[in-house]
Amino acid sequence: MNSEDTEPSSQCNKGKGRAQDPTERTPLLNTSSGSSSLQEHPAEPGTSQRPRLLTQLLHVFLLSLSLCIVIILVLLLVAWSYTSRTSEMSPDDIIHKAVVFEGPQRIDVLNVSWSEGVWVNIHGRIGVDAGTIVGVSSQDEDGFLERIWKSVGRWGVRRLDRVSVSSSTITVTPIQDDPPVLASIDVPPLEIPLTADPPSDYSWLKPFSTPVFLRPTTNVTDLIRFAREAWAHGAVRFETHVTEVDVTGGGLGSHGWRSMLHRQLSNIDTVLRIKIPPLPGLPTPGKNTPFPPVGDMIHLDTFNLVSIQNNLTIQARATVIDPAPPYVNLTTPSLPFTISLPFENTSFPIASVTTKPFSLTQPNITVDITGHVLSLPVAAAPSLSTFLSRYLSGKSNPIHIYTPLLSEVHVDASFPGPNPRPKILRNVTIRDMKLKAGNTFLASGSIMARVVLPKGMNMDLDVRHVLPDVLVFDGEVPEVVYPNLSSESFTDPPIPPLPDPLPEKAFGHIRPDDWLDSACTAVDSDENDGSSFSVTAKIVDVPLQVLPGRQKEFGDFVSKVIFGTDGAVAGILGNAAVKVFVEGLPLNGPGAHDGMELGGLPFKGSVKIGKKSLFTDMLSQAKDGFETWKHYIGGL
Repeated sequence: MNSEDTEPSSQCNKGKGRAQDPTERTPLLNTSSGSSSLQEHPAEPGTSQRPRLLTQLLHVFLLSLSLCIVIILVLLLVAWSYTSRTSEMSPDDIIHKAVVFEGPQRIDVLNVSWSEGVWVNIHGRIGVDAGTIVGVSSQDEDGFLERIWKSVGRWGVRRLDRVSVSSSTITVTPIQDDPPVLASIDVPPLEIPLTADPPSDYSWLKPFSTPVFLRPTTNVTDLIRFAREAWAHGAVRFETHVTEVDVTGGGLGSHGWRSMLHRQLSNIDTVLRIKIPPLPGLPTPGKNTPFPPVGDMIHLDTFNLVSIQNNLTIQARATVIDPAPPYVNLTTPSLPFTISLPFENTSFPIASVTTKPFSLTQPNITVDITGHVLSLPVAAAPSLSTFLSRYLSGKSNPIHIYTPLLSEVHVDASFPGPNPRPKILRNVTIRDMKLKAGNTFLASGSIMARVVLPKGMNMDLDVRHVLPDVLVFDGEVPEVVYPNLSSESFTDPPIPPLPDPLPEKAFGHIRPDDWLDSACTAVDSDENDGSSFSVTAKIVDVPLQVLPGRQKEFGDFVSKVIFGTDGAVAGILGNAAVKVFVEGLPLNGPGAHDGMELGGLPFKGSVKIGKKSLFTDMLSQAKDGFETWKHYIGGL
C-alpha cells in the first residue's frame, strides 16, 4: 500500500480547498476531541454486566426454592392433616360411610368343586367416597380458607385416582353367640376408584368384576338354619372378619409416588345386611314367613319308565321354582341324586338319577332327568308295592331325595299320581261263568281283563297271579261311589270288609281264598296309554256269598235267568290284587321270583248268565231244578 493510504483519517486540512471524497475509513459523524478520547479508551460491557446478572439469578433461585419449600411444607401439612383424619376413622365407618357397592348385578358360577369350593365371578359397581374419609366434601357453610383447604384435598384425591386393596381370607358367620363359620371367601387384589365429592346418586360408581373363591361349611344343617332365619327376617344378616387388609395408593403394580401412600388395617369385623328381594313363585320374605318346603317347589312334568335290555330306565322332566335372585347366572354340571321310599323307620333307595346341565331361569327352572331303577332287596318289596299301588290309583307318594354331594341333606318331596285317575283294569268280564247249587253256590269261569298302564309306563311285565274281590249286581253296575274293597298292599291277602252301606242292586260277593294263576300277553296300546296286556285267570268252584239282607235281589236275578229268553246280565264291580314281575326291576332274595304285589286296582264289568250257566249240574233234573233253587232261597 501507499504511504498516503496509511495516514490517519483524523488529520485536518487547512484552508478552503476541495473536500476529500469519503472513503470507507471516513467516520459517519464528526467527533469532538472528547469523542476521540472515548474512542481511544473503549468500554467492555460483558465485564461490567455479568455480576449484576448472576445476582439477579441467585435472587430468583432462592425465591423459587423458598416458595417450593413453603408449598411442600403446606402440602405435607395438608397431607398430614388428611392422613390423621383417615387414621381416626374406623374401618367399620370406612366400609359403611365411604365404600359404596351397587349389586351384585350378576354372579356367574364358574366352577363347582364339591370337595374344595365354588369359583364365582361377581359383577357390580363400586367406588370410594374419599372426600368423606379425609373430610374434603364441600359444604354450603364452608368459609373461604376452608374451601381452599378442601379444594387442595379434592385435587389430591383426583390425582391419587384409585387405590389397590388386598386382604386375607374373609370368614362369614351368623350374628349370634359362639357362631359357626358358614363360609370362607378369598378375593384377589382389587383396584377401587376414588371420588372426592360424589353426587347424591350412584352415577359416579365404576363397574368392576372379580373372581371369588367360596368355601362353604360342610355342616349343611348350619347353612339351612341360617337360610331359614334370613328368609323369616327378609334379609341376610351376617358378620365378616378379616385378619388383615392392605390399602396402597394407585393401581395394581403401581410404583410411582402414589404407591408411597399405604395403610394396613387389622382385625376388621363388619356386620352386613342384604335385603332379600321378592322372588316369583315364593311367598314374600320377612314378617316371620317360613320358607316353603323344598319338595313343594318341585313339580314333575313328565315321567317315563322303559324296559331296555333287562334294565328299567327312567326319563323325566321336572320344573323347579328358581330360589335365586335374577342376577345370579348359573349353569350347573350334571348332578347325581338318589330317590328313596320311606318304610316304617327306614327307607330304601329305589332309583339313581342324574340331571342334565341346566341354567337358572326365572321364574322356573326346567330340569331333564335320566336314570335307572336300582336292584332292590325283597324287604323293599312291600314299600315298592305300596308306592305303585297308590300311583296306579292316582294317589301321590312320599319320597326322599338326596345327593351324594350333600349327603346330610334329605329333601322330602311328593311323587304325584296321574290325574285323572287311570283305569288300569278294563273290559273285565267272566267268560263261561257257571253256578253250581249245593250247600252254597259255587262259581266257575274265566276272568278276562285288559291291563292298561298309565302314559309313560312303557315297560314289559308279566302278571303271574291275580286275586279278585268282586261284588255281583242284578243288572249293570249303577253309578255309585264306595270305598275300595281291598287294601293297597299285603303279604298274606286278608279278607277285606264289605262296603257300608252296600251298593244298590248288589246281591253277591265272590273272592277266592288264594291267588289264582294267570296268563299275560302284551297287546297293542293306544297313543295316550302306556303298555297294555291281556290277562286271563280261571276260577273254579269259588263260593258265591249272598250279601246280608239281599236275598230278594238274588231271587229276582235267578228268576230273570230262569224265565228270561236270553238269560240275565250280572254286573261285576270290585278291586283286584296282582303279583307282577317287571322286566328290569331286580328283586334279590327268597321269593323274588314271584315279583311284587299290587293291590287296590279297581275294575267294573258285566257278564251274561243264561240257563245253561245256571243249571250246569241239573240238566237231568230240570223239573226239580227250580224247586231246589226256590228251596235254597227260602232257606236264606
